[in-house]
This record gives sequence, C-alpha cells and structure tokens, in this order.
Amino acid sequence: MSMASEFKEFALKGNVMDLAVGVIIGGAFGKIVDSLIGDIVMPIVGKVFGGMDFSNQFIALNGQTATTLVEAKKAGAVLAYGNFVTIAINFVILAFIIFMMVKTMNRMKREAPAAPPAPPAPPAEDVVLLREIRDALKR
Repeated sequence: MSMASEFKEFALKGNVMDLAVGVIIGGAFGKIVDSLIGDIVMPIVGKVFGGMDFSNQFIALNGQTATTLVEAKKAGAVLAYGNFVTIAINFVILAFIIFMMVKTMNRMKREAPAAPPAPPAPPAEDVVLLREIRDALKR
C-alpha cells in the first residue's frame, strides 16, 4: 500500500474527521467564551471589587512605576496576576460548559431505545435443498 493511499485511508476515517470538526468548533467556541469573560463577566467582577480593572492588575518586579500593564512589560519583568485571574475564570467557565455538554450527550446515549431485533435471515438455498433431501429420505 502506498504512502498516499495509507494517508487517505487514515484521513477519511470517521474519528479523524470528528476530531477536526471538534477542534474547529472548539476554537470558535473559545473565542465566544473569551468575549463573554472579557466583555461581560470581568467588568461585573471589577465593579463588585470597587471598579477594579483586572486586565491591568500587576506587580512590577523591577521597581517600575508604570501605570498600565503594557508599559510595565516594556520596562521589565512584571507579575500580571490580573491577566491570570481572567484566564482562570475563562478556563472554569469553558470546562463547566464542556462538562455539561458531555453529560447531556451521555444521557442521550443512555436513553436511546434499543433497536428491535432483526428478523432471522432466510436459510441459504443449499440448506433448503439438504432439508428436502433429509425429509425425502425419512419417508
């Protein structure tokens, strides 16, 4: 079997195609969750904590006196804990949503009714002929 035909067989298997679709949808879904966190959740959390902008929270490790995270990173090393908090919340929400999706899929698999058994296949022609011969010999 040639390398090209082996690759074609591998790439066209259902599992590989399912994985590709999952990765593409996951990437798009990740952007939606990023927007949800950055544009909706974190402003609310910031408001609860007295108007704090988490994306701009950092500790300057080189004694910089910058007011924004971008300026501080240009001046030297910083501990950007606000960015970490935002990404951690993003992860928790994404993990919870994926958990709920898997839970729903598992429930749907369990609840699917069992298919009725297929009717037995008719006997092969040679079996029918052998039965006729047997019955004729019995007479």
